[in-house]
Amino acid sequence: MTEDQLEQMCLAWFAQGGWEVAQGLDIAPDGATPERTDYRQVLLLKDLEAAIRRINSHLPDSAVEQVIAIVSKPESLDTVVSNRAFHRLLLEGVPVEYKVDEKIIYDKAFLIDFNGIEKNRFRAINQFTLQGNRQLRRPDIVCFINGLPLAILELKSPRAEKVGIWDAYNQIQTYKDEIPELFSYNEAIVISDGYNARVGSLTASEERFMPWRTIKHEDDRPLLEWQLETMVRGFFDRELFLTYIRYFVIFETDSSQLIKKIAGYHQFHAVLEAVKATVIAAQNPEQFVLDERRATYGAEVSPGSKKAGVVWHTQGSGKSISMCCYAGMLLQQPEMNNPTIVVVTDRNDLDGQLFATFSAAKELLKQNPVQAEDRGTLRRLLGERESGGIIFTTVQQFAVVEGESDHPILNDRHNLVVISDEAHRSQYGLKATLKEGKYTFGYAKHMRDALPNASFIGFTGTPIANEDKDTRAVFGDYVSIYDIQDAVEDGSTVPIYYESRLAKLDINHALIDALSDQVDEIVEDEEDVRDRERTKGEWSRLEKLVGSTPRLAQIAADLVQHFELRQAAMEGKAMIVGMSREICVHLYNEIVALRPEWHDTDPEKGAIKVVMTGSASDKPLLQPHIYNNQTKKRLEARFKDPNDPLKLVIVRDMWLTGFDAPVCHTMYIDKPMKGHNLMQAIARVNRVFKNKPGGLVVDYIGLANELKEALKTYTDSKGRGEPTHSAEEAYAVMREKLDVIHGMFAKGPKSDGFEYSGFEDNANALLLPTANYILGLEDGKKRFLDAVLALTKAYSLCSTLDEAQVHHKEIAFLSAVKAAISKSTNVDQRLSQYEKDSVLKQILDNAVVAEGVADVFALCGLDKPNIGLLSDEFLEDVKQMPYKNFAVDLLEKLLQDNIRANTRSNVVQEKKYSDRLKETLRKYNNRGIEAAQVIEELIAMAKQFQAELARDESLGLSPAEVAFYDALANNESAARELGDEVLKKIAIELTEKLRNSTTVDWQIRESVRARLRILVRRTLQRYRYPPDDAPGAIELILEQAEVLSHVWSRETV
Repeated sequence: MTEDQLEQMCLAWFAQGGWEVAQGLDIAPDGATPERTDYRQVLLLKDLEAAIRRINSHLPDSAVEQVIAIVSKPESLDTVVSNRAFHRLLLEGVPVEYKVDEKIIYDKAFLIDFNGIEKNRFRAINQFTLQGNRQLRRPDIVCFINGLPLAILELKSPRAEKVGIWDAYNQIQTYKDEIPELFSYNEAIVISDGYNARVGSLTASEERFMPWRTIKHEDDRPLLEWQLETMVRGFFDRELFLTYIRYFVIFETDSSQLIKKIAGYHQFHAVLEAVKATVIAAQNPEQFVLDERRATYGAEVSPGSKKAGVVWHTQGSGKSISMCCYAGMLLQQPEMNNPTIVVVTDRNDLDGQLFATFSAAKELLKQNPVQAEDRGTLRRLLGERESGGIIFTTVQQFAVVEGESDHPILNDRHNLVVISDEAHRSQYGLKATLKEGKYTFGYAKHMRDALPNASFIGFTGTPIANEDKDTRAVFGDYVSIYDIQDAVEDGSTVPIYYESRLAKLDINHALIDALSDQVDEIVEDEEDVRDRERTKGEWSRLEKLVGSTPRLAQIAADLVQHFELRQAAMEGKAMIVGMSREICVHLYNEIVALRPEWHDTDPEKGAIKVVMTGSASDKPLLQPHIYNNQTKKRLEARFKDPNDPLKLVIVRDMWLTGFDAPVCHTMYIDKPMKGHNLMQAIARVNRVFKNKPGGLVVDYIGLANELKEALKTYTDSKGRGEPTHSAEEAYAVMREKLDVIHGMFAKGPKSDGFEYSGFEDNANALLLPTANYILGLEDGKKRFLDAVLALTKAYSLCSTLDEAQVHHKEIAFLSAVKAAISKSTNVDQRLSQYEKDSVLKQILDNAVVAEGVADVFALCGLDKPNIGLLSDEFLEDVKQMPYKNFAVDLLEKLLQDNIRANTRSNVVQEKKYSDRLKETLRKYNNRGIEAAQVIEELIAMAKQFQAELARDESLGLSPAEVAFYDALANNESAARELGDEVLKKIAIELTEKLRNSTTVDWQIRESVRARLRILVRRTLQRYRYPPDDAPGAIELILEQAEVLSHVWSRETV
């Protein structure tokens, strides 16, 4: 299937979904039914004007003109800033003013009717040509609503082996540079090769383009052959797409850079379900009848129950965005009568990422969230609220004050909704417990007392344990589930691997184990101070053992060695979790004693920092590590920045929730943790980042049983996938891939085998013969490159295991062979640029492979050639190389580059040499001719090519004239009959005439092509070009003109 056929199929799916389909050719300025005045115009102004009048029928003409003028002019030269300004206009309306009876009216005009789908015009238009700042650009399909280009689809042929969705992604980046006006209005970008399809925002990097697997709801996942069809039928469903634009787009500022985020399919459907469930739960039973079946708890929620359910979306899959979109959509539900939303977060995260996300989403929320940092502020904010508002607080602020047995009612409205971030953490404690003759209750009971008619919804990254009745009593059951398997399959997260280092420690191990079993996680979660006191003895004994100097010295030594090995395999950052602030500081001191260069007193410098809370009254030991909030924010930004030298942070409980640093690939844990808190913490390493294959959790305290318990809770809740994999699993995969590679080097019926066992001492000498052997195998290059890529990925996940380190040098050697092959050939194109760049970084041991691979030519004993001119001396040197298979690949790459560089605008020469090169290589790959013979043919071809280049110069023609000369001379009888001089005259005349006659988009316009065909025919007739040969020459000349027109359009812009 060609790209054009895929495009037509895609348009048919749009048509079936109720979109009008049009050809860009027809509505172009010089098309059959023009709707644009020129090729720089990105809006369909007639559609826009008609929609403004239709949706805002009360507006006078002057106001309509104002709207069109405002919308037509991007607000800023920065596309993302313009995009945000336009998105605000889309949601809030365009401000206008006009006079009625001499009175000035200030009003807003809406561009889309979000409530009445039929009042909008939906159009999918293909090949929408735009004049870029360099040349013409044609996005494959642009989706317009009311004349506004809100989505772009860039397609690639499913049949093309070396082209895929990432080529479409790269093309989109080019469009952003060359036709930025189109992106000022963009709400979604889709890249697809038919089989695969991904959607991303204007600022999304490659890893943030995600699949869309659903159509109407969370469980509606048809197994269609084409992911693109699911995308069109699901994401571009007209009603759902309007909902998406309205509630599921937010902007954030990250490190002073404005970024745009859009929800994934799991977030989209979860919010729709959660909002419906909340509306039902918030009503009085007699006011509301459930007439619509919905997934899981959504179908069972009782009207007026005040339990809106739990959204379980595995950590790292974008909970902050889900919660923000939920709040934005809920605030606009008419049944809720402008509700007040209370967001309850962890005590360490009140001012964290979630609050930042809400604060940035002004377009969606239409208000600023406020923080209640103490009980008094919370009581005042809730008591005085009649409607609206978003209040952030912590569950601890619902504690009763001295003298209160029950919490007073703060607000008894029904349209009050409590969103709990991490439902389990803050909500237990509904039951009464008898302590010292008094009944006391947990925070959940106090919260219920304070807000008796509020509805409660929980968002969590980990499942609720079956025995956890309290959480269900507050929230109800799951309203949406997106588990680990979903997230890993979609590329929303990476898998987490687990490695125990307990065997490396021989101090107090059994004693620590025994004490850990007795001590719960009191520090973070214990509600009652007296309970803390009860276990304080056990805790302090455990702390003494864990923090003993000999033990910390051992951990520091092991950790430094482990981290450096990890960095050699995969560059990134790591977090260390300590049991107490003192232990964190002592561990820091032990580490910097081993690596003094990592230490720096300046918060802006240094490779390692301790991040913790503290005050001026803390002991002197801690004071150097206590920072103000502003400095902590700076450290956060430094740690998130992949290029910043800060590589290690030591924390006790900060940054373990609500903190995203995708570059973090390892977490070292030396603190007793379990259950939900453990799962929350380790999820810091599951974020997607460039080519990161997985995160690693390193255990120094003994967490194996806790992880087993977490897995049991997970599977009991019907979660698919595993919370953690053992590093040994990655090692097993690594061994399997190594066996596959060993098999390629074994003796077989078609090969003599090859022995590279001397690689440890003689790596450079073995590099080329090993590569040469691989290239001599049937399909050897692709099989070897794939196997080594899989091997290095598995190794990067288990490289710190003792048994894996045995293979370190062999894997380094095989990676170097892969690099040598990749650098000498271009077959490895399908790897991402990042994979190519990091291919040597992945485990390359510089002692094993000296700097040779960086320059394959030097490795072969050759001078680096000038790609534009391959000298006879260089070709002779290649011919003498002992490794013939490697020489063939080297010549193939050089010739391809040479042909591409010199025939970019010459159709005849490019085809002639490319076809000849392909045919020679086909014979070689089918083992029709030997390597030595291929080398002879390729060298002969290179010499002939150089001779033709010299001939071009002697003709005295420009490159464009040479191209037309070659098109005319392609027919040998015509060339003989007319001779060189006449052909040159025709070429010069054709160049001038075609250059002056080609118009924008003429290549796809048959009427213009017909006119040009007549022009070429008449010119040939005048010079008596043989009529029998003329038709073929005319088509070849037009094909050549099409290639040159891109160059000409660049020159005239």
